[in-house]
This record gives sequence, structure tokens and C-alpha cells, in this order.
Amino acid sequence: MIYKILRSEEWAALQADGMTQGAPVDVADGYIHFSTASQAAETAAKHFSGVEGLMLLAYDEETMTGDLRWEPSRGGALFPHLYGPLRHADLVWAKPLPLGPDGHVFPGDLA
Repeated sequence: MIYKILRSEEWAALQADGMTQGAPVDVADGYIHFSTASQAAETAAKHFSGVEGLMLLAYDEETMTGDLRWEPSRGGALFPHLYGPLRHADLVWAKPLPLGPDGHVFPGDLA
């Protein structure tokens, strides 16, 4: 599984339109940024610190539509990048990502 964090308005657009080009940073970079389970908390802290109303989306990298590439990013770690739209139809699950006193609280079942 790979994970995408969306702001509430981005999540609403994905639900309404069935697909999205992602957040402004995704559009600017030309691909949808994803994280692995071990990278997701750092991504939230770096890019969404203090932001409420986030959704955590899970996608199965084996079954999702599009050109998924693993490319180096922070510290040379490989991150999944989707070249093409993010499709609601490929979504495995979506869960709220609440903000707790020490940052965002992730579900315990990330794999």
C-alpha cells in the first residue's frame, strides 16, 4: 500500500470529479506525490504541520491505474510518484487524519 494525504478541499474534488491532478505541489512537479507507511508521518509533519481536516488515502500500488515510478527524494529515499491523475476508482480506503497534540494521528493499520 502507498498513501496520499489530501486537504479537505482536495478530497472533496476527488470525490466529486472521480479524479484529480493532486495538490498544487503535485501539479507544479508534474506527478502525484505518495508516501510509504514508514514515510507518511514525516510527510505529514513536513508538508501539513498544523493543518486540520486532512484525509489519508490508501492505494494498492499493484492495481492502481497510471504510471507509478519509485524515485529518490528526501535523503535519497525512494518515494512513489504517479505520473497521471489520481483516480477515486483506484482508492482502497480513506480515513480522517486528525491533528493531535503531537502532530497528526495515523491509523494503526498502515502496511
